[in-house]
Amino acid sequence: MKIGIGNDHAAVEMKLAIKEYLESLGHEVVNYGTDSNESCNYPEYGAKVGRAVADGDVDCGVLICGTGVGISIAANKVKGVRAAVCSDVTTAHLVKEHNNANIIAFGARIVGIELAKDIVKSYLDAEYQGGRHEQRIAMIHEIENE
Repeated sequence: MKIGIGNDHAAVEMKLAIKEYLESLGHEVVNYGTDSNESCNYPEYGAKVGRAVADGDVDCGVLICGTGVGISIAANKVKGVRAAVCSDVTTAHLVKEHNNANIIAFGARIVGIELAKDIVKSYLDAEYQGGRHEQRIAMIHEIENE
């Protein structure tokens, strides 16, 4: 699988660890984030990964900032993106199963590296269930197109 990863200055160390972890699982990782600890603007990186996912350049995305919230909000402004902040493995699994999230986000100041790896693995191992969830995803697309 080809995975886009993006981050701001608060998450450089965690991004590098997650990138290495994903590669050890056999995934190709495209880095859209910063590699500098100098203060930068998370919306830029959320938008880059959001566009890459929406355009089909990558299969899904992982976003990391201080909390995961700001960068996910930016990504969600891109049409076709369903980014969800996950601070635990259950949420990570369910956002794929129920919401067909195509990007997950978490905070480097909220979760540790080992939990972040578990969150990513749980998300990647989950499969969208479709069925009753299709109508809800369609409703999200309708809102997006208003």
